[in-house]
Amino acid sequence: MLERHLSVPEVAEFLGGERYVRRLIAERRITFVKDKRRILIAESVVAEYLAARTVPALNQTRRRRAA
Repeated sequence: MLERHLSVPEVAEFLGGERYVRRLIAERRITFVKDKRRILIAESVVAEYLAARTVPALNQTRRRRAA
């Protein structure tokens, strides 16, 4: 079964801007499919990209400094 592919503006909603997504494509930092003039990116590629750049939260409680 084929996976759903997203257009550049749709991916930009997740990654923060169309210009940024187009730069990722130009620098070949993200996998994409080019169909004639359209550029499509698989949903799993977007999920992998976000997972690879996710920073885990610290489990320590922060102490407030006295002012």
